[in-house]
Amino acid sequence: MTETAEPGLTSGGLGVLSVDARELYLRVIENHGRLSCEERSNTEAKHLQELLDIGLLVPDTDEPDVLTATDPQQLSESLISSWQRKALDLLSRAEDLPGDLKDLAAAFHAPKQSGGTIEYLQGKALINQRLSQLTNACTEEFLAAQPGGPRPPEMLERSRDRDLALLQRGAVTRTIYHPSTRYHAATRDYVLAITEAGGHVRTLDEPYARLIIVDRRTAIIPIADDLSTAAFIHDRAIISFFVSEIFDRNWNRALEFDGDRIVPQQVVSSLRQTIIDLLLKGTSHRVIARSLGISERTLARHIADMREDYQVDSLFQLGYVLARAAHHERPDGFN
Repeated sequence: MTETAEPGLTSGGLGVLSVDARELYLRVIENHGRLSCEERSNTEAKHLQELLDIGLLVPDTDEPDVLTATDPQQLSESLISSWQRKALDLLSRAEDLPGDLKDLAAAFHAPKQSGGTIEYLQGKALINQRLSQLTNACTEEFLAAQPGGPRPPEMLERSRDRDLALLQRGAVTRTIYHPSTRYHAATRDYVLAITEAGGHVRTLDEPYARLIIVDRRTAIIPIADDLSTAAFIHDRAIISFFVSEIFDRNWNRALEFDGDRIVPQQVVSSLRQTIIDLLLKGTSHRVIARSLGISERTLARHIADMREDYQVDSLFQLGYVLARAAHHERPDGFN
C-alpha cells in the first residue's frame, strides 16, 4: 500500500483500492459508465486491473472490448455475503486444524526427528520454546514437580492460561510445589483457578527433583543448576520409571493444596522445624526466608508465633530454648 492509497476492496478479500483506481472509476461514470477499447489503451494497466479484479468494471456483453461500470452498492452486498461465507468456512477449518494435524505433529516430535531418545537443549529461551510446543500439543497428561519458592506473578499468569487450556482439552494435570507457596497470594490465586477447573496441586516439604512429563512421551529434567541446560527424554522406559518411581512416590507423600488461605498444621509444623534448624545453624533471617521461598515478613510472623509457643520474650531467649530443645524434649506448648 502506498502513501496515496486509502481503504477499499479487492477481489481477494479485505485490502485497498488505490486513489488512482477510484479516480478512474469516477471518470468512467462521468463517461456514461463505459470505457472504450481506445480509452483502455490510454489507461494505466494496474489501475484498470484493480477495477477488473474487484468487479467494478466488467466487459460489456454485446461489446467485449468495451468495459461497463457496475453498481458499487450491489457489488458490496454481493461481496459481503461471499466473504461472510468464506469467514465461517475459515473458522470451521481453524477449529478442525489441530485434530487434522495431530498425527503429523506426533510424527514430527517423535524421537527419530529430535536426534535420538535424549535431546539436549541449551539456553532458557530455547528450552521454554520447546516446552511450549510440547505443552500446546499435550492432550492426555501433564505432570510437573516444581521445587523452590513461589514464582513471579507474571509467570504464574502465563502458566494459568496454559494449564486451563490443557484442562479444557481433557488433559489431567498434577503439580507439586514447595509448602512456602501456600503463603504466596499470587500462587494461591493460581492454584484456586486450576483446582476449580479440575487440576490437582500438592505441596511436598522435603527435597525433590525438578521434573516435567508431557503425555508420558517426553520428560524434561534440568542438567545445569541455573536451568540453562535441559534434557528432553523420549524413551518410554525411562519416562515410565520417572512417573512410577519418582513423581508418583513424591505425589503420594505430598499434601493437597487447593488455594485455601488456611495452611494445614502439618505444613506449619514442618516449616517451623526447618526454621528452627536453620536458626540453630546461625543462618540469617534473609537467607532463611530466601531458602524457604517466603518473605522476611512471613518468617518474622513464624518466629513471633514460636516465641509465644515457647513463652519467651526475645529472639536471644528463643535461640537458647531452641538449643536446649535440640538435646532434650520440646516444650509441650510447641506445635
